[in-house]
Amino acid sequence: MAPRIVWGANKEKSTMTMIANYPSKKALKAEIGNRLDYIETSFFGPQYKSNGMVLVANRPHITGQGREFFAEVTMRNDIIWSVK
Repeated sequence: MAPRIVWGANKEKSTMTMIANYPSKKALKAEIGNRLDYIETSFFGPQYKSNGMVLVANRPHITGQGREFFAEVTMRNDIIWSVK
């Protein structure tokens, strides 16, 4: 019997990355409890989730600020709950 492949099995995790408007991951972590400042990057609809995990990155050549970083942001009711 061939192995079964399940696409999109983990709906909690996002696979697309949004641009975070923060100069560093430390600055993003300081915003826990506030709304996320971001730029959508998808042509196929919004990536932002008001509840769940989203992937973000700062791209200095786009935002003009800080250093490049990537982070997993957990959102609850449109508020930043945690940053990894």
